[in-house]
Amino acid sequence: MRHKFRIILAIALTITVAGCGSKSAKTDTLARDSVQTTVTASTKNILVFGDSLTAGYGLDDPSESYAGVLQTKIDSAKLPYTIVNGGLSGETSAGGKNRIDWLLKQPVDVFVLELGANDGLRGIPVKETTRNLQTIIDKVKAKYPQAKLVMLGMQVPPNMGPAYVRDFKNMFPQLAAKNNMALVPFLLQGVGGVRALNQQDGIHPTAEGAKILAANVWEVLKGVL
Repeated sequence: MRHKFRIILAIALTITVAGCGSKSAKTDTLARDSVQTTVTASTKNILVFGDSLTAGYGLDDPSESYAGVLQTKIDSAKLPYTIVNGGLSGETSAGGKNRIDWLLKQPVDVFVLELGANDGLRGIPVKETTRNLQTIIDKVKAKYPQAKLVMLGMQVPPNMGPAYVRDFKNMFPQLAAKNNMALVPFLLQGVGGVRALNQQDGIHPTAEGAKILAANVWEVLKGVL
């Protein structure tokens, strides 16, 4: 239900990225207008930490993002969890490493990590991205050692070169295995490259595409909750 869906979107200038997008005036407006509700003591938090895919870039309402659709699925299943949307358009793993501390000021029972796509589209060395993602995971573990962890895998286009494409794709399952995280192999499965399910930029999903992303995540997340 929409009233349970909390948006935690930092209002900051971000670098324009060819991939997972830069913040637009629409995104800023959605962030300012989002209402944070008080969560009862019996409700647990699921922090979904990511970039524009998580933030719902280009969508009319943040509840249409895959994170928002996940809240609807959780409510339908009558599970005591509230999604905290920690998505920020244009976010990289380096930016996430610096931003995560602020979001960890609130309780986190389940941590879902969706970052790395912008790194890949910029050609940032996989080793560097791996270090940054591991730092984020380490910070979550240190603050909330009992939190359950979920990794959302991503892929990059073949024009990045076969070695880079391979190493980037393998980074996510390797980090998941190392840190005992549940793994969604590819967040954009069934949506990436499908014109009808993406906005005009060909990268960010439409509301219908976001529903498929949510289904991809839910297939794994429901077993974690």
